[in-house]
Amino acid sequence: MATQMIILNGGSSAGKSGIVRCLQDVLPDPWLAFGCDSFVESMPARMQASQEGIEVAADGAVTLGEDFRTLEEAWTEGIVAMARAGARIIIDDVFLGGAASQRRWLKRLDGVEVLWVGVRCDSAVAEGREVARGDRARGMAASQAELVHDGVVYDLEVDTTRTESMACARTIAARVGRPPER
Repeated sequence: MATQMIILNGGSSAGKSGIVRCLQDVLPDPWLAFGCDSFVESMPARMQASQEGIEVAADGAVTLGEDFRTLEEAWTEGIVAMARAGARIIIDDVFLGGAASQRRWLKRLDGVEVLWVGVRCDSAVAEGREVARGDRARGMAASQAELVHDGVVYDLEVDTTRTESMACARTIAARVGRPPER
């Protein structure tokens, strides 16, 4: 069965977005890209800093509320529906709940062939990227660097600490369409 979705999981500033853009360039067929950042940005402003939505503490810790979870479930269902309708999808996600976050996807993906990719980055390097970006709470990259991978099962892992996005994308693209090695 052909790969229909590629789900990238990694902490903030790990380099997922750059890999996604490169994947869209190197993969022969068109792939749509969606990420948790665009999902958060699509929410009403009042939910982007509230107990019901998403809260980012001064130290970078992230708390997700009930309304966030409800909308996230609908968003996930919509993404999977597009894959079932024939679109090829790349997801840029941050599994704040580690294995529980992966299970959230798995319970909706029945029959959809997914390539699970862990995107790792040394926390000190990710912290430097976080500062350079200027749009993240300081501490988010360090707090998420290992947390997001806790208990998650991958088909492939890449490390952006010293490897450029294009090289990571080529490694991932080489696995698209091959049976999972789980």
